[in-house]
Amino acid sequence: MEDMFRIGVYSNTHGVRGEIKVFPTTEDVKRFDYLKEIVMDCGKEGMKTFEVSGARYFKNMVILKFKGIDNINLIEKYKGAEIFVTRENAIPLEDDEFYIADILGAEVVSDEGEVLGTLKDVMQTGANDVYVVELKNGKEGLFPAIPDCIKNVDVENKRLTVHVMKGLLD
Repeated sequence: MEDMFRIGVYSNTHGVRGEIKVFPTTEDVKRFDYLKEIVMDCGKEGMKTFEVSGARYFKNMVILKFKGIDNINLIEKYKGAEIFVTRENAIPLEDDEFYIADILGAEVVSDEGEVLGTLKDVMQTGANDVYVVELKNGKEGLFPAIPDCIKNVDVENKRLTVHVMKGLLD
């Protein structure tokens, strides 16, 4: 199971007082309102934790302010870094929900018992997610995350059971 979840990418500085613009990659952008700390991948310096002192929104970006960072020079060098939260700081799950990171790499099996491949990615399209499966023959299969197609998601055993709808693997 993943311990860190990406919620954004540091795209640019904002002003000269150490604020940064973040392009959010999280489902719930308003999560930044109650965020206490983030972990930033600072390249050669490794993963660094920053305490969030404020968040506001401008267009499609989130502007973050960190405690102890009051100068652009202290934060500018990390531009382009991915921003993560720990599992403890992730958005709480409802019943029958799971984090995408917890099913990536799962074995994908048809409802007839045939092993099809491995879950490689999940595309979030708006209407419904689409599971990208690397098939045993090296090709990709796309499975819409709808009840007619995804029959069971076993997070604990990293196994998805799918119904292969006509035309999906042709």
